[in-house]
Amino acid sequence: MYPQQIIDALSHVRYPGTGNDLIQSGMLEDDIRISGLQVSFSLIFDKENDPFMKSVLKAAEVAVHTYIDPNAAVTIHTKFRKTTNSSPSSVQPSIAPHIIAIHSGKGGVGKSTVTANLAIALAKRGFRVGLLDADIHGPSMPKMFHTEDCRPVSYEEEGGRTLIEPIEQYGVRMLSIGFFVDPESAVVWRGAMASNAIKQLIQDAHWGELDYFLIDLPPGTSDIHLTLVQTLQLTGAIVVTTPQPVALVDARKGVDMFRNDKINIPVLGLIENMAWFTPAELPENKYYIFGRDGGKQLAQDLQVPLLGQIPLVQSIREAGDDGMPIAMQDGHPAAKMFDEIVDSLIDND
Repeated sequence: MYPQQIIDALSHVRYPGTGNDLIQSGMLEDDIRISGLQVSFSLIFDKENDPFMKSVLKAAEVAVHTYIDPNAAVTIHTKFRKTTNSSPSSVQPSIAPHIIAIHSGKGGVGKSTVTANLAIALAKRGFRVGLLDADIHGPSMPKMFHTEDCRPVSYEEEGGRTLIEPIEQYGVRMLSIGFFVDPESAVVWRGAMASNAIKQLIQDAHWGELDYFLIDLPPGTSDIHLTLVQTLQLTGAIVVTTPQPVALVDARKGVDMFRNDKINIPVLGLIENMAWFTPAELPENKYYIFGRDGGKQLAQDLQVPLLGQIPLVQSIREAGDDGMPIAMQDGHPAAKMFDEIVDSLIDND
């Protein structure tokens, strides 16, 4: 073996967050060591809690065995760049070790439904989960968690700082602008007002100790998305789409936004919602109302993981409208789908 073989082998391994291979991404340190069939080298990650670290390390080892020698003894060291998304004074680093934004390019694709069910699926596994409904103009979490009449209380902690106590329901600690405004009135705010409200819900809340913090983003790309990147050290983003071509166009833009050099947030994967319709009386039939495998194909094109395909099921809609998301119903086929998505997220931690 010689060093160029290692470089060539690792060029076949892609970092899921960007779609670029390890060499293009500058992740291979210049410290390759070879002694007979023993080889060692270092891979450089942006941060210690990189969500793709385990899978990338395994893929790099497999690449050496596949493209060079199956008997090679491979040792891979990890190093970390010291990077932040903004100045240290503006970032809230300790709210949770896993901070995941759920995004959709356009409205109506079921992003909030997916977020609510993922939060509950995580809580069912014993994780401490926080949920921020950052969709200022269309907050839906109070409805989905049956907390429309709840009003968070505030209290003054030692030192004179006033904190908001999140609402807890089904094991999830949650805040939404919907708790503070008239549900019958539209929220007509300029971008700066909306961004400041989101910052307050993050920084002036008593979230406590959390394992996962999920953020239900508004559709599209806006000031709020930039505010969140500058306020929190996001560990990753999930993009939700339907297989419909008009939704896929916007989902592609969403992935591009997170991969932008100024944002640089790993895309953990894509979820295709409303992938097909199966009527209860014909359980073996699938009707592809919005097109077939559009999200699956987009994930392949952008080289991001496809986390799941969720069918258009009446019970999912009814459960959300009733304020008891389907993930609470152990044994329900749809609940199992959300459980499997959560399992894949946990496995990649």
